[in-house]
Amino acid sequence: MADTIIIRVQSPDGMKKVPSTKRETAAGFIKQVAKEFGFNSNGFSIYQNRDKTGEIDSKTSKSLSILKIKHGDMLYLYPSGAVGVPAEVMDTAAAAHSSTSLPSTSFATSLSSSTSASSASSSSSSSSMMPRSSSGTTQVQEDSIDQYLAKQDGKIYRNRDALLCRHGALGKCVHCVPLEPFDEDYLNHLDPPVKQMSFHAYIRKLTGGDKGKFAALENISCKIKSGCEGHLPWPEGICTKCQPSAITLNRQRYRHVDNIMFEHHTIADRFLDYWRKTGSQRMGYLYGRYTEHKDIPLAIRAEVAAIYEPPQNATQNSLELLDDPRAAAVDEIAAKLGLVKVGWIFTDLISEDTRIGTVRYSRNQDSYYLSAEECITSGYFQNLHSNPCRLARDGHFGSKFVTVVATGGPDNQVHFESYQVSNQCMALVRDECLLPCRDAPELGYAKESSSEQYVPDVFFKDKDKFGNDVTFLARPLPVEYLIIDITTTFPKDPQFTFSSTERFPIENRDVLGETQDFHSLSTYLSQSSSTSFLNIVSDFHLLLFLVTNEVMPLRDSIGLILEAVKTSNEDLAQTWKKSEQWATIEQLCSTVGGQPPSSLDYGAVGGPSAASSSSAAMWSCLHCTFMNQPGTELCEMCSLPRG
Repeated sequence: MADTIIIRVQSPDGMKKVPSTKRETAAGFIKQVAKEFGFNSNGFSIYQNRDKTGEIDSKTSKSLSILKIKHGDMLYLYPSGAVGVPAEVMDTAAAAHSSTSLPSTSFATSLSSSTSASSASSSSSSSSMMPRSSSGTTQVQEDSIDQYLAKQDGKIYRNRDALLCRHGALGKCVHCVPLEPFDEDYLNHLDPPVKQMSFHAYIRKLTGGDKGKFAALENISCKIKSGCEGHLPWPEGICTKCQPSAITLNRQRYRHVDNIMFEHHTIADRFLDYWRKTGSQRMGYLYGRYTEHKDIPLAIRAEVAAIYEPPQNATQNSLELLDDPRAAAVDEIAAKLGLVKVGWIFTDLISEDTRIGTVRYSRNQDSYYLSAEECITSGYFQNLHSNPCRLARDGHFGSKFVTVVATGGPDNQVHFESYQVSNQCMALVRDECLLPCRDAPELGYAKESSSEQYVPDVFFKDKDKFGNDVTFLARPLPVEYLIIDITTTFPKDPQFTFSSTERFPIENRDVLGETQDFHSLSTYLSQSSSTSFLNIVSDFHLLLFLVTNEVMPLRDSIGLILEAVKTSNEDLAQTWKKSEQWATIEQLCSTVGGQPPSSLDYGAVGGPSAASSSSAAMWSCLHCTFMNQPGTELCEMCSLPRG
C-alpha cells in the first residue's frame, strides 16, 4: 500500500522494524509494538527521543502522521520500571543491531601449524562465548585509553589566518573553522605524513562526527556458519546462508596504534646485546602501557617500559619459541606494576662490516618489510590480544598488539621498524586460511578449499601495465596488502618506570653465562651503587626472579614492593625491606656469596667505586658495538680505544 511505513523501535534488547501505516493510531501502533516485542501493551513506554522526551500516549487516537512520525523514524522503548536504563545500553543495542556494518575482519595465525590450529580453536571458542545480545555488549570493559579518547572532542582547532580570513576575531570561516580528526589533507601535510588515521578518528568518520550516532563494527568470519540444517555438512553440502562471503583485501585506512615509544635507549640496547655477543637472533615481549599520542588526532601510543625474553632456540637465521612456565607469572607481575603486554620484538640482523659495526640493509621495497610468515605470526599474536570494543557485536575488534623489528636501515645502522597486520589478515590467520610461500617471503598464499575445510575466495586489486584496476585471486598474495606501518621513537628526555642505573641479569640467557640465581643476586646487591632501596629493587628482571625462583619464590608476598615500584614510594619499599621474606633472601645471598648479610652494603652511601665496578664488567665498544671482556681498554674487534 502507498501509505505503508516502517518504524524502527529501539529497546535495551535490540532494534525491531515495525510495519504500520500513516493513518494508524498511536494506540494501534503500540499494540503492534507489544506484539513484536512480546510485552503487555501496558508493560512499556515509547518515546520519540532517546532522552525519554516526547512520550507517545498509548490511549490517544491521533494518527502517526499527525504525531509527525514518518517512514524510517526511530522510536525508543523502555520497559516499565526501567527508568534507570542508561542511554549507553540503548546506544550499544543500536550499534549491535544496526543494518549498516563495516567491512572488517579478524585474523589469527601461528608460529607453527600446530599452534595455528590451537590458536584458531581458542579464538573461535572465545568469540563464541562473547555475548551476542546488545545488552551483553554493554558489559565489555574497554581499555582505559579507549574510554578516555571516546570522550574527547578530537577536532583540530586552527587560528585565524591573517591573510585569508576576512572576519572579526570571534568569527569563523572555511580557512579557520576546526577540522575533523579524520581530515585527510591535514594528515597528509603532517611531518611525517600520516597514511592511516587513528582508530578513534575512523569511528568519528563513520558516525559523521556525531557522538550520538553509532555504527556497528563487524568481525569477518571465513568459516561456514554452524546450525544450517537444510543440507548435509561440508563437503557434501553448502548454501548461501552458511557460506562465508568472498574477501577482497584492502589497505586498511586506520591504525589501532599510531606510535611506539621506548622509554629510553637502554631498554633496546640490552635486548640487542644478545645478538652482539652471539650473532644469533632474539625475540622478546614488550611490556608497557597505552597512552594518548598527541601528535595525531585521537591517536594511541604504546610506551615500552621493559622487554621480557621468553625461552627460545635461536640461530643466525631462525627463532623457535619454547614453552614458558613463567608466562602467567610475568603477566601477573606486569599487571600489578600497571603494565600490559603491548607487543613483541625480534631481531633480523647480519653484520656487514665488523670493523666499523655496520649491519646489512636487507628489508626494503625491493625485498619485503615483513615476510608472510612474520605476518602470520603477528596475526596470531594480535588474535591472542584482541581489542575490547563495545561497538562490536563480538565484544572485540582488531588489536593494539604491535610488532617491532630490529634490523639494518639504509645507513647500515640498527633501526627499529614497527608494524601491525590488518584486521583482514587477523581473520585469515585465525580461520587458518593463509599460508607462507616457501621460496618467496614477500608472498602469502590463500588456501584452497578441501574436504576438511571450506575456504572463501580471497582477492586483491592491483593495476596492470596500462594502469587499469584488475582483481587477482590471492594465490599468491603480496603481503603489503596486510601490513600497517607504525612510527617508532625514543624520547628526547628519557622516562624511567624502572631504575635508570641498576642492571640485574636478564632471564633465559644462560647460554651467555648470564644466570638469574642467588649468586648473581648477591653480586647485584653488593655492587649496587644506589643509596635508595627502591631504586635497587626497581628492576623488572629482578622482580621476576624474586617471584619465580625455585628456592624461595615470593609470589604471595611480593605485592607491597610491586606497589612501591609502581607508585615510586620509598617508604613502602623500606617497610618491605624489613619483612621476614627479605631477611631470608639476604641470608640466602650471604650463603651463596660467602659473606654475612651485613657485608652486603648495597644502598650504602658511596658504594663501590665507579672504577672497580666498571673494570669488573664487560663493555660495549662505542664504535662497533662489540662486547669486550673486563679489564681491557682497546676493542678486540676494531682496536679502537674504549673512550
